[in-house]
Amino acid sequence: MKKLEDWSTTAIDDFVIDQQWHRYTHGEHNAWRILFQRQSRVLSECVVPEFLTGLRMIANDNIPDFRIINSALAQATGWKLVAVPGLVPDEVFFHHLAHRRFPATRWIRRPEQMEYLREPDIFHDVFGHVPLLFEPAYADYLAAYGRAGLDALQKDALPYIARVYWYTVEFGLVRRNGRSYIFGAGIVSSKSESIFALESTSPHRIAFDLIRAMRTTYRIDDFQQTYFVIKDFRTLSAFINRDLSRIYDRVRRLGDLHAANLYENDSILTRGDG
Repeated sequence: MKKLEDWSTTAIDDFVIDQQWHRYTHGEHNAWRILFQRQSRVLSECVVPEFLTGLRMIANDNIPDFRIINSALAQATGWKLVAVPGLVPDEVFFHHLAHRRFPATRWIRRPEQMEYLREPDIFHDVFGHVPLLFEPAYADYLAAYGRAGLDALQKDALPYIARVYWYTVEFGLVRRNGRSYIFGAGIVSSKSESIFALESTSPHRIAFDLIRAMRTTYRIDDFQQTYFVIKDFRTLSAFINRDLSRIYDRVRRLGDLHAANLYENDSILTRGDG
């Protein structure tokens, strides 16, 4: 398996590089195949249906070629994938999203990382994020989020907008007809958290509130202590696609909240036992 630094990474200012699909090895394609098949089985009954529809658009026994995915995405929602060498600066990331480009890493995890990976790889980025980019309402939300992110940088509000991404795009749940479904990429790309997020009695599950999400801290090295549950993707766009200046000011005045705790105004769907 090639490590990230083994690739030639001559990048332009937006950090976009060529995927170099032809350089993937048999072992790397096999890692994708194992992860894809395993996670598809886990998600069949617990992920939001729109994800499964989009997943069929990228289904492949090999690591997907971004050029092929982009042809389908362009027709569906005007989005495209761009390859990047790893995590990119915040301004670059938001700029891509605002222009309907999703930056995806091109390296894939090694065999010893199949169960847990801290830094996003191509499986997380493509399997986890791309299926919902075929859903127009979600695709519109992510573009609006990118614009909000660029604005937040100008208003010294990066931590607050980052928490919204964490609790929606990465670890969000949606509730329909009295049942919760997964949609966050951090959950759908993880076998263990896919089960934990819906079945465990440990975490709290509360109705999404923008200010509550912006105030809530999070950890990156463990399962979530609180999940936020949305009504639908259009509601998210309504939350984020506006001037957030006054909300940032209010969040600063109110201060941070701990993810393990419940608070007076929370709309609790499931009270966790910790």
